[in-house]
Amino acid sequence: MHILLVAALLTSAPSFSGDWITADQSAVVRIGPCGAGICGNIVRVLASGAPGSDVNNPDRALRSRPLAGIAVLSDFTPAGSGGHAYEPKTGRSYSASLHLNADGTLRVTGCVAFICRSQVWTRRR
Repeated sequence: MHILLVAALLTSAPSFSGDWITADQSAVVRIGPCGAGICGNIVRVLASGAPGSDVNNPDRALRSRPLAGIAVLSDFTPAGSGGHAYEPKTGRSYSASLHLNADGTLRVTGCVAFICRSQVWTRRR
């Protein structure tokens, strides 16, 4: 009985895994398992004229690292909660959650205190 319950929970969990194009179409982020959770890294920068490195990072030592490879989503549960989002454009990190919309898009919501902002990402085909 317990095995059936666990199997049902695993099959009903949303699948965030895959490549996603950010809301502003500036990057492709690959989301997948990392440890017991879910993470997302930039795999390709799409915006022409975008900086090639993490120039806005608050840590000066990290400003020269390439944008491709940077973790922008980290520490999420398989259900998409409890994570953190890093925004290279501003160098800020936020508490965040992930939600798969009925149309197959991904809502990424980042919050500071009680102020939240969402973006809708599109799965790359």
